[in-house]
Amino acid sequence: MLKPEILQKFIAVVGRDRCKTSPEDLLTFGYDASIYEYVPDAVLFPKSTQEASGIMKVASAHNVFVTPRGAGSGLGGEALAKHGGIVLCFSMMHQILEINTANRYAVVEPGVVISEFQKAVEKVGLFYPPDPGSAAVATMGGSVAMNSGGMRGVKYGVTRDYLLGLEIVLPSGEVMMTGTVTAKDVTGYDLTRLICGSEGTLALVTRITVRLLPKPKTKRTLQAIYNSIDAAGDAVSRIIEEGIVPATLELMDSMIIQALEEFAHLGLPLDAAAILLIDVDGDTETVERQAALVADFCKAQGAREVRVSSSEKENELLWFARRAAFGAVARMRPTCVIEDATVPVSFLTATIKKVIEICGRNRVQVAVLAHAGDGNLHPLMLCDQRDAEEMARVDKSMDEIVEFALSVGGTLTGEHGIGINKARYLPQQLSQTSLKMMRAVKATFDPQGILNPGSFLEHCRS
Repeated sequence: MLKPEILQKFIAVVGRDRCKTSPEDLLTFGYDASIYEYVPDAVLFPKSTQEASGIMKVASAHNVFVTPRGAGSGLGGEALAKHGGIVLCFSMMHQILEINTANRYAVVEPGVVISEFQKAVEKVGLFYPPDPGSAAVATMGGSVAMNSGGMRGVKYGVTRDYLLGLEIVLPSGEVMMTGTVTAKDVTGYDLTRLICGSEGTLALVTRITVRLLPKPKTKRTLQAIYNSIDAAGDAVSRIIEEGIVPATLELMDSMIIQALEEFAHLGLPLDAAAILLIDVDGDTETVERQAALVADFCKAQGAREVRVSSSEKENELLWFARRAAFGAVARMRPTCVIEDATVPVSFLTATIKKVIEICGRNRVQVAVLAHAGDGNLHPLMLCDQRDAEEMARVDKSMDEIVEFALSVGGTLTGEHGIGINKARYLPQQLSQTSLKMMRAVKATFDPQGILNPGSFLEHCRS
C-alpha cells in the first residue's frame, strides 16, 4: 500500500480527479486481455509529458513501482502491476498533434487509438500500415511498447518499421528525445528502436513520431476455401515462395469458422477445414492483375473455391469476420489462452499440425488462427482457469508448442510480447550472455528497478 503522504504527492501532480484509489477502479486496472490479475495501489492519468515526468520524480524519490498502461488489450500481462505500486495510464493523452503531408509523418500522443489514427491519416491520402487485431481499442503507445505487428505485417512490417522518433520520460523523471523526422538518421545508437518492444521496462513514451506511406489506391480481398488445412498451409508457403507479396495473408481453421458463423452469421462454409483471407492492394491495374493471379494460384494449390470481393464494403465484411475471431471463439469456454509462437513460413503446415497433435494429446480444445504470411500462429486454447488440472494440461501444451517452434528456427513471440505469460521460456531462446546484456540495459535506464518490475526480466535472472 502507498503511504498517504506519498499518495498526496502524486495527487499534487495530477489532481484528485485523475488519481483513482477506490476498490472498483483498482480492480478495473488489475487485469488485461491475458489470464492474470494484479491489483495496483493507485491509478494515475497524466495529461502531459510534464505530468508524466512529475509522477516519475515522485516515484523515484520514494522507490514506488510504476507500470505504464495503454488500453489494456495486451495478451501477455505486460501492463499489470504485479508487485503493486501505481499504474500510469495514458488514456487521457490522446491527441493527434500533427499530420505532415509534405514530409509524410505524424506526431501523436500515446493514448491515440490506432484505428482512429489510421482513419485520420487516410482522410488526407496517407496510410499507417501497422494493424493489430485489436486496433479498434489498442493505442499507439501500447503498440510502441509491444512493437505490434498485425495482419499487414507480411507486406508492410511492424511498428518499429514506421517509428522516426520518440519523446520519452526516464524513470528518474528526465525527459529525452530520440530520432528525427528525416528519412535517414544514423546519429549514435538507435534508441528509438531500443525503446520499441521494451514492454514498458525502460521508459515512458509520451510522444510518437511515425512515418506514413501514400494510401493504396484500391484493395481486393480474396477468400480461399479449403477442404484440408494441410492444403491451406501449403498454399501459404507456396505463395510466399513464388514471390507474391499480399498485404495480408490470414488462416482460420474449422473451429474458428464455426465459431464465427455462430456469432456473426456471415454465410461462412461450415464444412470447410480452413479459409485463407488474402488482401492485395496498390494501384487499380496492379491490384486487379494480382487478385486474379492469387486466385488462380490458390485454386492450383487445392482451394475448392475462391471468392474475390467486388467493393470496399465487401472487403470490410470479410475482415469483420477475421477481427471478430477472438471474441467469437472466447464465447465457447470461460478462459481462452492464446499462443503466439512464430516459425519460418516453410514450417507453417508442420507447425499447425504439431499444435493440433499436441493439444489433442493433452486433451486441450484448440482453435488455430494465424498471420500465415509471416508464420505467426495464434492457437487459441479453450479451457477453464478455475480447473487446476485442466490448466496444467494447457501449460504442458504451451511448453511443447514453444519447444517445437524453437526447434524449427522460430521464436517465442511474433507480436504479443513476453510479459508475465512467457517469461519462463526466455532462457530457451536467449543465451545467458544475451540476458545479461538485457539486464545491463535495464539497469542503465532504470537503476532502481521501479519501472514495470514484474516484467519478463524478473524471471530471467541468473
